[in-house]
Amino acid sequence: MEAKIRALKAEKNAVVMAHNYQPLDIQALADVVGDSLELAVKAKETGADLIVVCGVRFMAETAKILNPDRKVVIPVEDAGCPLADFLTPDLIREAKERYPDAAVVVYVNSTAESKALADITCTSANAVRVVMSLSNETILFGPDANLAAYVQRELPKKTIVPVPPGGHCYVHTGFTLADVEAARRKGGMIVCHPECLPEVQEQADVIASTGGMVRGAAGAGEPWSVFTERDMVSRLRVLYPGRVFYEKPEAICVDMKKISPADLQRALECEEHEIILPPGVMDRARRALERMIAVGA
Repeated sequence: MEAKIRALKAEKNAVVMAHNYQPLDIQALADVVGDSLELAVKAKETGADLIVVCGVRFMAETAKILNPDRKVVIPVEDAGCPLADFLTPDLIREAKERYPDAAVVVYVNSTAESKALADITCTSANAVRVVMSLSNETILFGPDANLAAYVQRELPKKTIVPVPPGGHCYVHTGFTLADVEAARRKGGMIVCHPECLPEVQEQADVIASTGGMVRGAAGAGEPWSVFTERDMVSRLRVLYPGRVFYEKPEAICVDMKKISPADLQRALECEEHEIILPPGVMDRARRALERMIAVGA
């Protein structure tokens, strides 16, 4: 199957992009593995005719938005993101009515329709830098309230308004202070994702996106307790085989585990589950995404 997949990629000039939370057998077959920001940047840079996104739907939508003339498919159609579902266009419009002078920052973990109403998008890796780039004092930030709290703590002179107030990732809110205590007993450092609860963030030694974890682990030596989806730890163990990483076995994103190698092969063969979005939505969302990428550059 691996040989067939690699042959299909060459035959169709296809690129396979996988998020850090994908199972290791999918990561091993991918041309690009990374966090949401890394995948967004690589999607814009690719010269492939066919882009296969092994992740969840908002990631495939982002790849399509940045590559409107290329075919983008997702191997499993119903791989969604409950966090992205918290934010709707109506919620953004209502918030803008209440705060007419505010800028709208939408996390990349959101639908294309929500991105289309944003002034700029962000990822967990660049959220603080993105908000710093805006002159507005008030920022409407959605859908993750915990990432919003992180940005607020880092930029106290801004007023960050979470939209909606309770948006969250169930995987990351599953980490508790009891997990912090257990990690301290093991020793080493606690490295947590900014989607974790604020009280957990405050007790962590490092707060980082998954891409930040990959980069940070390169210069570290002590054990890490990693507070994010467990296959991030699987990737860290592959990249740094001499290191000790602890995961929480229950920290599983069900949607990230829906794609199998057989699904990937079928996606390359049949090119099914193509991402189709209204041109107007894509145009407006692309402006918000490209503005984010420009801030990073």
